Amino acid sequence: MRSTGRLSARAAVAVFASLLLAAGTAEAAPAKYARHADAAAQLRKAGITSSSSGGCSDWNRNSCTSFTNINKATISGVIAFKKASRCTVVITGGTEKGHASGTYSHRNGYKVDVSTQYPCVNTYITRTFKKAGKRGDGAALYKSPAGNVYAREGSHWDITYYNSKA
Repeated sequence: MRSTGRLSARAAVAVFASLLLAAGTAEAAPAKYARHADAAAQLRKAGITSSSSGGCSDWNRNSCTSFTNINKATISGVIAFKKASRCTVVITGGTEKGHASGTYSHRNGYKVDVSTQYPCVNTYITRTFKKAGKRGDGAALYKSPAGNVYAREGSHWDITYYNSKA
């Protein structure tokens, strides 16, 4: 009986291991810019500016625009968007408090808001990316070939970067 118990334990481990392999490996947490200043410096180098109603970058104030703990892939994605579109890009929302929650949220570093103040941004998104329906709140959705999602929210585009491409 003892050997049967051991075989069952070994069999259970084998089954568990095969399930893990079939499910794939867990993704590592995305690399982050811990400090606002570091992410902002990368954006400035690319000619991208930011603006906030409060004139600040405190990630604990919703009137600020912060890049604290933003994903490096998000910053790279915005830079890729700027290069591809050749548009003036102004970020009006980052990781600051006050955005909707969820895994792929602003606070978790996956999203930025880009101003619609410059028509070039609107034209580029709507003519280059594929329409992807509407979000529950009625925002028009566009999806880039890289899989990133651009949602039109009145004064800005709410952009979710799943990777570092435009």
